[in-house]
Amino acid sequence: MRSRRTAVVAALLLGSLALAGCNGADKSSSDSAKSKPQSASKGTNPLQNPDGTKPGLAPVTDDADRKAGRDLIAKVKTADPGPKTGYDRDQFGPAWTDNVDGIPMGHNSCSTRDDMLARDGRKVEHKDGSQCVVTGMTIWDPYTGKNVDWSKQQASKIQIDHVMPLSYDWQQGASQWDKLKRVQIANDPLNLIPADGSQNASKGDSGPASWLPANTEVHCSYAIRWAQVSLKYQLPVTPADKKTMLSLCGG
Repeated sequence: MRSRRTAVVAALLLGSLALAGCNGADKSSSDSAKSKPQSASKGTNPLQNPDGTKPGLAPVTDDADRKAGRDLIAKVKTADPGPKTGYDRDQFGPAWTDNVDGIPMGHNSCSTRDDMLARDGRKVEHKDGSQCVVTGMTIWDPYTGKNVDWSKQQASKIQIDHVMPLSYDWQQGASQWDKLKRVQIANDPLNLIPADGSQNASKGDSGPASWLPANTEVHCSYAIRWAQVSLKYQLPVTPADKKTMLSLCGG
């Protein structure tokens, strides 16, 4: 009887050890899965990023989202552009100033440019001794649809695009604003996208009817972002631009 009891206890112990081993293997497998690198991000659907603080400008392909985009664009007012007379970049404050109230990331001790690179970049590297100055990163450029390895030595390779260009803003009503509001739109994350330098240069101060990113996948997203900026700052767009924006989301 004694030897039989001993055998039963031993069997129970072996069973417990086997279960523990299985549980340990599951945990290890789970940890391994968690540590696997994620696929390259294409950013955030603009409908899920109304303040512009989340990374990038992801393509909008879902039919429901495209309809939501058209509904948003439909709220945008239109007006013919006014004169460009008196426009100067300085009218919108110092370039990439952090000294601005009333927008996300203002007064965080980092320049707006560095904020945008850090927002959208992956594997971001900073200058020694700085938590702000971005010196290297990998970034998905929504305007070309390509991943770009960027370093500060090639600064112009990635530029910060004002989705609604400042000259366009000026002609659509910003010339009548006070200086604070102009500084806000120039540094608001909602109006800023890090993108290919040649794309940014070719855009100039064009609206969607005259210029669109080379990457057709983000055309609806781009139109939605225009609408978001327009509505936030109560700036009308030209009738031709609104028509184009609606068409980009299937309208």
